[in-house]
Amino acid sequence: MKENQPMERKVRVFVVDDHELFRQGVSMILNRDPNIEVVGEAENGKIALELCQQIQPDVILMDINMPVMNGLEATRQIKSQYQNIRILILTVSDTEEALFEAVKAGASGYVLKNASPSVVIESVKRVSTGEPVIPGNLAMQIISEFSEPMERPARRGLDQLTDRELEVLRQLSTGATNKDIANTLYISENTVRNHVRNILEKLHLSNRVQAAAYAMREGYTLEDGSDSHR
Repeated sequence: MKENQPMERKVRVFVVDDHELFRQGVSMILNRDPNIEVVGEAENGKIALELCQQIQPDVILMDINMPVMNGLEATRQIKSQYQNIRILILTVSDTEEALFEAVKAGASGYVLKNASPSVVIESVKRVSTGEPVIPGNLAMQIISEFSEPMERPARRGLDQLTDRELEVLRQLSTGATNKDIANTLYISENTVRNHVRNILEKLHLSNRVQAAAYAMREGYTLEDGSDSHR
């Protein structure tokens, strides 16, 4: 997404961190962008969970280490109740074990606390459109784990997808962005977003990383060949 490109509406962001000064600093940075509006702050995961229904954010910036309820448990509970809310983990280190677990639980990725303001803003905008903010090494870890055989007959889910959705699913298995998929299939990024949303709903998945793992587990990848549909 281009930095100065206007969005259809402002992204509603909820900042959750137990350090008040840090919360205020992040909120100030985000509110400087005309496409973002900070709609609330919370000091722990329990309060964040309680306020989600009232605030109805698009994106939550979630710290991991907090008292009362940490970011990992809050991510699990929020995603179980509010599938449409995107969660972006705030972390001091990308090696935290809880970070891996949070993304597995449905978080859309993470941003380091020492990241530049432009990186934080861009990350929020990306996850608001359904794109993950997950480095390749962590994504492959998650895909590998999710690719283990499941007890339920997943193939039945593929039968629900249209030909174009199957094409998009194949592209997702490579870690392609919306822009990459749009260029490859000669469709708009907005159309890609709609297809991804439909795929996640039909397959009962939380995010694109899970969709990529699903495609790999079912052998539905570009390497297995595909007949392109016009």
